[in-house]
Amino acid sequence: MFQFRRKLMNISILYHPFLCVCSISLQRVSAILRQLRMSSTAAGSEDDALFEKINSTGIITLNRPKALNALDLSMVKKITPKLKEWCEDPSTSVVIIKGSGDKAFCAGGDIKAVTEAGKSGDPQAGDFFKNEYVLNYTIGTMKKPYIAFIHGITMGGGVGLSVHGRYRVATEKTLFAMPETAIGLFPDVGGGYFLPRLDGKLGIYLALTGYRLKGRDVLHAGVATHFVEAQRLPELEQELCSLQSAQHAQVQEVLNKFHEQCTIDVDKPFSLAPHKQSIDRLFDADTVEAILQNLEQDGSEWAIKQLETLKKMSPTSMKITLRQLLEGGKLTLGNCLSMEYRIAEGCIRGHDFYEGVRAVLIDKDHTPKWSPATIEGVGENIVTGHFSPLGKQELIL
Repeated sequence: MFQFRRKLMNISILYHPFLCVCSISLQRVSAILRQLRMSSTAAGSEDDALFEKINSTGIITLNRPKALNALDLSMVKKITPKLKEWCEDPSTSVVIIKGSGDKAFCAGGDIKAVTEAGKSGDPQAGDFFKNEYVLNYTIGTMKKPYIAFIHGITMGGGVGLSVHGRYRVATEKTLFAMPETAIGLFPDVGGGYFLPRLDGKLGIYLALTGYRLKGRDVLHAGVATHFVEAQRLPELEQELCSLQSAQHAQVQEVLNKFHEQCTIDVDKPFSLAPHKQSIDRLFDADTVEAILQNLEQDGSEWAIKQLETLKKMSPTSMKITLRQLLEGGKLTLGNCLSMEYRIAEGCIRGHDFYEGVRAVLIDKDHTPKWSPATIEGVGENIVTGHFSPLGKQELIL
């Protein structure tokens, strides 16, 4: 009992007003511990997102380098109001967002915390998605220049923090992917908006397979707008900060200058160029079943490899992802994010999201047991259920 009591003291639980270890059940204690962990996650630390102002440039630094700058609720709740403040502030003309450390811009959302909340029925699971999507919308509707330095790993939530802005600067160390179908989720954060707007069927291919784009590939794919040597990012930032009351024309001039001066891999072709015609032909379908059939009938070495990759993904995730992109290509960003919130709530209610996170991020055995286990087993009612209106819970943007 003393050891248990000391552990509770170490995390300040004895100060909780209704906790009495002697009279409370272990089950209740576990529930309280879980709630306090979630509260701690929501509160975050004071320095997980840093803000500074240099002349007329506002700078946001994602500051969780040990977690590859993974985005959590604490960071979202700090960044959104600051962005809105700078949007209204006449003395702020440009916003830059970057990640601390040299490994990642932002490797995604703090999915482990979300699944822990979802398992316990904590509404913070849905709150994370809702608040994150509001932030994505804020970025996407900014009139002032918004520049994301997507240096290092840029996945999931990191994509949402960058692609909706006007300028995305990649480096030779950029690694971009939307690997959500491998964890029973879907390429959210506005993925349904920007992926279908990439050339041909490239967006559908990236969304279903989780293919990783590296370095200049990010530029070739249309995800990045500029490419700059990693070592020159501080110099680029300094020059942008030196601009006074800059408009888009001045920002573009600076970005274009650094981009044109970059010679790293300048002659390196797009890694998917040899397969672009196959992607546009084989992934041009209204159903996942048809895409799988196209790949099987094609029979090329490349097609068989894609088929093997897709067979590892969550069947439910692939079906909702394809519908998300087919519908999102016709929607505004706001309406697309509202749709994605419905899908996210469906994933929270389902099975594969928790199983995928367990298999890939927690136990790391990489042997998820999907349910349903096959594409054929995912009925239309399951897919439609992810897109059903949420009533009073709807995200209205």
